[in-house]
Amino acid sequence: MKILIIVAVVLVLWSLWGYFSSRVEQAEYTVLRKADGYEVREYSARIVAQTTVDGTYDEALNKGFSIIAGYIFGGNVRKESVAMTAPVTVKEFESETIAMTAPVVARADGAAYTISFVMPKSYTLDSLPTPVDSRVTLVQEPAKKMAVLRFSTAWSAKRVKNKEEQLLSMLSRDAVKVIGNPAFAGYNAPWAPPWMIRNEVMVEIE
Repeated sequence: MKILIIVAVVLVLWSLWGYFSSRVEQAEYTVLRKADGYEVREYSARIVAQTTVDGTYDEALNKGFSIIAGYIFGGNVRKESVAMTAPVTVKEFESETIAMTAPVVARADGAAYTISFVMPKSYTLDSLPTPVDSRVTLVQEPAKKMAVLRFSTAWSAKRVKNKEEQLLSMLSRDAVKVIGNPAFAGYNAPWAPPWMIRNEVMVEIE
């Protein structure tokens, strides 16, 4: 009986994950080449809703996710829901980039992270509803070339850091010049089975 219950739960999770992943718009990109251990992608220009928060990695992700989720689930002047997209990205705070777009929160020890949601491509900056939370900023990002390392199963702050270091090491090996800090990208709903989880670390390159 216990085995049947486990199987049933797995099937339900599989079904939910399939429903979620097949209906969530994902950031558009073209794979330019596959290297030894990573791939190089060209991402189209896109609009992101982002916020910068401080704390530990996990604290920042949870807090930042909640802030942006509040915006897309109606926390805007039109009280309009904006469709969920993938991935959600987490990046260590970069003052040179963020200071030009909005005030930010930065602790003295530098433990601050920017959490971003890609907005559906049907929107422009003018057509997106204005956030009511001043911590949410809408930013137009240009097309970018990114080096990406993909991995599966559950993630942790330590594992993400290890994967980022692994990616940077491979890029150094291949004499590829990096621009800015690496970021973590998560694609799946919380109920996704561990073996079907898609995680990535990525960094902009020249």
